[in-house]
Amino acid sequence: MYINLFCTSTVGRKLLPLVALLWTFNLLASSHREAPLIANDPLADNTDVYAFRSPDDPNTVTIIANYIPAQAAFGGPNYYSFGENIRYEIHIDNDASVPGDEIIYRFTFERENEDPTTFFNIRLGAENIKNTYTMERSTDGGQSFEVMVSGGTVPPANIGPRSIESAVGLNSNYESLINQAIATAVSGEKVYCGPADDPFFVDLGGVFDLGNMPRQNGDPRDGLARFNVHSIAIQVPISTLLKDGAPSQPTSILDPDYVIGVWASASRKTTRTLSTDGSAASEDGEWIQVSRLGMPLTNEVVIPIGQKDYWNSLTPYDEISETSLDNNFYNPELALYMDDDLFGDAVPALEQLRIQRNSLQSFDFGYGQDGLFALKGNPAVAGTALDDAVFGTLLLPGPGKARSVDLWPIFQTGVPNVIPYQLATGKEGNPLAAGKPFIHNFLPNGGDMLRLNMAVPVTDRTDPAFSPLGIIQAAVLGLTDPNYNDNTDIQFIPNMDGFPNGRRLEDDVTRIELQAVAGVALAAIGLWYDDYTAGDPNPVTQDLIDVLSYDTGVSVNDKEFKTTFPYVATPWQGTEVE
Repeated sequence: MYINLFCTSTVGRKLLPLVALLWTFNLLASSHREAPLIANDPLADNTDVYAFRSPDDPNTVTIIANYIPAQAAFGGPNYYSFGENIRYEIHIDNDASVPGDEIIYRFTFERENEDPTTFFNIRLGAENIKNTYTMERSTDGGQSFEVMVSGGTVPPANIGPRSIESAVGLNSNYESLINQAIATAVSGEKVYCGPADDPFFVDLGGVFDLGNMPRQNGDPRDGLARFNVHSIAIQVPISTLLKDGAPSQPTSILDPDYVIGVWASASRKTTRTLSTDGSAASEDGEWIQVSRLGMPLTNEVVIPIGQKDYWNSLTPYDEISETSLDNNFYNPELALYMDDDLFGDAVPALEQLRIQRNSLQSFDFGYGQDGLFALKGNPAVAGTALDDAVFGTLLLPGPGKARSVDLWPIFQTGVPNVIPYQLATGKEGNPLAAGKPFIHNFLPNGGDMLRLNMAVPVTDRTDPAFSPLGIIQAAVLGLTDPNYNDNTDIQFIPNMDGFPNGRRLEDDVTRIELQAVAGVALAAIGLWYDDYTAGDPNPVTQDLIDVLSYDTGVSVNDKEFKTTFPYVATPWQGTEVE
């Protein structure tokens, strides 16, 4: 990766009328300042992507792409806004037989100062740094686009009551501004673009203090509490997102034809020219993607710092043939700190999380070990997902790739409803037997994307069984609850619609992913922890209890989410105090 800076000047009667700064980007980057280069370009920086069946309108899917991290609500006089000369895009893949995206939503924004004579952002009904947008849609993988929303409204920053509510401001209220900004596209989608409370919750201070989460020396703190982002939210009919030829009604709640992959990006032109006369910069050259995001925390905690910018230089589809980053998923760094034979005592906060080194007294999932590779070619795997005749070498690619059967598919391909990826319910101690299906979001033609099976029913947010632990909680219920564990039928279990089957706003993805690194997905399918003796009737051991009860210390957002579109919480106001 390189940044080439060329400075030129023309000396004339005004001595230095123009300075041209050309930025050539050979990079991508993503999320909450998690890659070094995009940290210098916050307007184009993805923070998070969400995709879920809409709880109050389950015939639709809501996709939310957030940008511009860590916005202080009081950050005037030049409050953050969507950037001009940036293409913000939401990408959807719905057909594993076709390479690349099938549907792309593209958003471009303009800014206007309605009253350039004042330093205030809002005064007497006039708004400065005012955003409007155009939404285009492509249904041919980006070859052509059609305008679906023109002149869309973006609410201003939630500055304070005088600016928003009083007669010397906008003489409105912020909830009204949000509702007025919700548009309906000519193609039927609901659309919202604007400020929102940052829905991600995590103790950033603790986790980056060498993994001190939950904190061992103080109270945890949501590092994103009281910060805002800018959201692009679309609510799309499921019929619009279905691949060609899919049935209009799913054949089951795990219908493979209903799986989509979702990721978001931002692109800039290669050249930016600045002028010394204070006029706006001009942009020229080819469009280059500078940010992308799919699964949460991939680049933040899976990819090491020396590879972050390179990882971001790839699209999800490039990752299929790019193998130099694969070991970060086969043998993630975090696994080193969950293993007492390696560096298990180096991160005390992760003491409850220990991976399987001797599961069923046969299989070692430790860093650099073989995992299930010993089963390669064994007649016992015939017809399962581990059979080369089923998915090739995708899930058992070679020795020394310990997590190729769990972390790799979770992040890179999705998980198929094929043995052994079924709950241990009904397996009678044999992880290669048929169990209870609980997930199918397999879409193996791209790498890092959120994958959502749109056929899975919605768990009502008011249901006592609703849990921010998503699929992990569904697995617990499927293994322990008599409503579900007395059969191996496909049956809706609450929270099957949660992460990593898509991502709901409420999902505690940090905890889920740390539990996954600690082998909880392996345990769910019958590869129990080391303190379980193969053949014992009860696999609920202390190691399993420790992993399931692990808590980062921050498990909910700092604001309640809305119950209707766009679901994200109202942005913090600049005058609010704790």
